Amino acid sequence: MKIRRALISVSNKVGLIPFTKELVKHGVEILSTGGTASDLRDHNIKVRDVSNYTGFPEIMNGRVKTLHPLIHGGILAIRENNNHLNDAKANSIEFIDLVIINLYPFKETVKGNNSFNQCIENIDIGGPAMIRSAAKNHEFITIITDLSDYNKLLDEMKSNSGGTSLEFRKYLAIKAFKKTTDYDKNIYKWLSKYSDNKVDEENFPINLNLNLKRKSILRYGENPHQEAAIYFDNPEKNSVFSSKQLNGKPLSYNNINDIEAAVEIISELEFFNLPTVVIIKHANPCGVAINNSLKLAYENALKCDPVSAFGGIIATNKKIDSDTASELAKIFTEVIIAPEYDNKALEILKRNQNLRILENKNLINLDYSKHLIKSISGGYLVQDRDIASVTETNLEVVTKLNPTQDQTNDLLFAFKVAKHVKSNAIVYAKNLSTVGIGAGQMSRLDSAYIAAHKSNFAAKEAKLGGKLTHNSVAASDAFFPFPDGLETVINAGARAVIQPGGSIKDKDVIKSADNLNIAMVFCGIRHFKH
Repeated sequence: MKIRRALISVSNKVGLIPFTKELVKHGVEILSTGGTASDLRDHNIKVRDVSNYTGFPEIMNGRVKTLHPLIHGGILAIRENNNHLNDAKANSIEFIDLVIINLYPFKETVKGNNSFNQCIENIDIGGPAMIRSAAKNHEFITIITDLSDYNKLLDEMKSNSGGTSLEFRKYLAIKAFKKTTDYDKNIYKWLSKYSDNKVDEENFPINLNLNLKRKSILRYGENPHQEAAIYFDNPEKNSVFSSKQLNGKPLSYNNINDIEAAVEIISELEFFNLPTVVIIKHANPCGVAINNSLKLAYENALKCDPVSAFGGIIATNKKIDSDTASELAKIFTEVIIAPEYDNKALEILKRNQNLRILENKNLINLDYSKHLIKSISGGYLVQDRDIASVTETNLEVVTKLNPTQDQTNDLLFAFKVAKHVKSNAIVYAKNLSTVGIGAGQMSRLDSAYIAAHKSNFAAKEAKLGGKLTHNSVAASDAFFPFPDGLETVINAGARAVIQPGGSIKDKDVIKSADNLNIAMVFCGIRHFKH
């Protein structure tokens, strides 16, 4: 379809002048409105005002200017329909072949310190109407809503003697409908905050619409025979995707999944406001530690399970210094992510060309989506993200023996880590370091046993000459259904235990704790993670 007439009405005028001059070289007549027409005229581009064409002035402070049959008839007319052609001729409607629109900056206005009325005035009406008209009639009309498509259009016109192909117009129409969908969604979300009468159920709407944009295709998914890609819902959102990669190969599907797990724990443990290190393997922590020294935090995290740490993911909440980097470089690691690195640390770490080094200055403030979504046969399971966090005020001492303050700190630490361990989960901790982690077992008793067994193995490998779990505390992500699980963690060396409580056998479990002279607290919050 050859382009003879274009309607241009844009709020963002970046690149507009050189682009429009190229259109004029192709013999395209320019129709325009208000400020856009003035800008074009100021640069000696011949423009026909929409108000002169329609014979109707812009009114109501510009609220009404393009909502006119001469405009929409010129866009919506089917060029092969005789009734449409006759109506156009009878009403002096001239065909418009190209529509170039970018909308009032509603999202940016809402983000700024602007009044409610200013935000309302930045809700575009005529723009979306013209976009939808042009996109609907893309068999004949070319619609541009993205500045990045200016040059693509010029290339297309050059290749098609001043016209565009149907495939190109269809591509632009799809982008246009997405543009209006996102625009209306932002208005809906903003305006809903100002009403007590909700149109939809706020948390779980009747229709769950996921507007996602593909960032990249990955080499493969969880396994080589699975294809995979990354999508995100907001390119401006502060996420792992916004991290700066300083070294190494592109991230894989498993890398990204493990990084998310590591960063979630780092954020959870910011509660302690101290240098923290998390080591992740297959989305489970295999070592977590907090210390006044980042280097010691890493060394303590590594002690928990040095075998599993091989090939793992490491995250920290503080700048990595050269001393810490020297320790990190001693074992094979897939990814390191931190807020910052000093120059010497980067020099040390970059000696491994394959090590993926990520920097994210907002690591502890990442913007997570409200919901967790899992696909099932024919649909999806949707739930709130588990943002519950236990503090000392949640704790109820249920035994005769009270935990010490150091034990209480370790109990809180262990339970916060257990929240991020696949269920059933048991975590042993001492001095704000994990010393044993049991994950993903069908029986809580097995998780308690495996955590202790792995801890003993780690102590033997490190030639520590004793149990890491001696005089530790233990956290369980859900209640102990029977006393045997509790007895297992006590036999491993735990002297204080935290669990949600809520079992019909709670009295038996408490009695067992008292008989074994250990402290136990209930926190009332369960953290299953499947």
